[in-house]
Amino acid sequence: MSKAKRQPETPAAKLDLNNTAIAFASLSDQQLRQAIFLFKVIGSPLVVKLGPTFADLSLKLRLPIQGLIKKTIFSHFCGGETIPDCLPRIEQLGTKSVGTILDFAREGGGQEEDFDLVTKEIIRTIDMAAQHRKLIPFAVFKPTGVASLDLLAKTDRGDVLTIDEQAAFARVKGRFEAICEHAAKKRVRIMIDAEESWIQKTVDTLAMELMARLNQEQAIVSNTIQLYRHDRLDFIKSCLATAQAQNFYLGFKLVRGAYLEKENDHAAEEGRPSPINPTKEATDREYNEALKFCVSNLDRIAFCAGTHNEASVRLLVDLMAQHQIEPHDERIHFAQLLGMSDNISFNLAAAGYLVAKYVPYGTVGELLPYLTRRAQENSSVLGQSSRELDLLNREYARRKTAK
Repeated sequence: MSKAKRQPETPAAKLDLNNTAIAFASLSDQQLRQAIFLFKVIGSPLVVKLGPTFADLSLKLRLPIQGLIKKTIFSHFCGGETIPDCLPRIEQLGTKSVGTILDFAREGGGQEEDFDLVTKEIIRTIDMAAQHRKLIPFAVFKPTGVASLDLLAKTDRGDVLTIDEQAAFARVKGRFEAICEHAAKKRVRIMIDAEESWIQKTVDTLAMELMARLNQEQAIVSNTIQLYRHDRLDFIKSCLATAQAQNFYLGFKLVRGAYLEKENDHAAEEGRPSPINPTKEATDREYNEALKFCVSNLDRIAFCAGTHNEASVRLLVDLMAQHQIEPHDERIHFAQLLGMSDNISFNLAAAGYLVAKYVPYGTVGELLPYLTRRAQENSSVLGQSSRELDLLNREYARRKTAK
């Protein structure tokens, strides 16, 4: 009998995402031990459940807890309190060919003056990116950092706005335009973060208007697509049809999603079906189909795959090879959050792919909602905390053996 032909090894199969020496090269032995301790702590369901409430209350009561937070979870997941504070981390990532996405992580709930302050700060991140193009490939902003959540929700529902609300929404559009126009002027790619489904339609409309106007030569403005929603793949396809008809380029950041429990609870309260896929497997399928669609339409789409899922990373690596797309093609980036999935980020970068880390910055109080989500994600049923801890322990054992 003739032997079956051995299938050639794919680029993804050759990619070693378990190389902890590369993944954690930038961590000293002490930092490695601190990271192990941190992931053990946030792997505790009780800590994750009660910790954010305790931290929030302690900050409001001005108890001396801020220093502890800054030395632990803040220093691991955040770049600092200001843009200059982030520079050492930006440069450190750059030495490993990993870019930075500076994220001023103040969230919704502010007043008009707060929204204007955030807008000015986002413009400063764009200027920073323009000065350090190789180190900072994208800027980003969160819509609820520059707009009232209530106003966006009312607009999304199609409610009649009062004269004051009309004026407020005009200012919201003005802030979106000021940020994106400045990015276009500086030739810096700008990503608009995703929000909850009940305000996302308004964000999508603003994003498409800006892409149609500013993405005439390349994808400067990108919208974020949360693929845990069952309607988002169809939305991507409809966006492409519009872009082809109107002759502009699309920019997307593809993520799975960050508000699962909130989305399900909100839908139940309103007595309507949830917009979220029924299973994780369904979300994984939607995400991977979106990767295939975007790669197949790279003549019109540039995208950033924001994922911590190793299977999706390997799929995209193989898709790029199948379509003869070079690892360093500027139309495709990979992205992970600072302090998470370093095995993906640094091993991809070492293999020549374009990778960036989201580096949030702001005060401890401003970043508490962000840090809460990181702790919740890492202790979720997806097993992220145990995966991170396993890799860190492997590197710790490797270093002990090597000494």
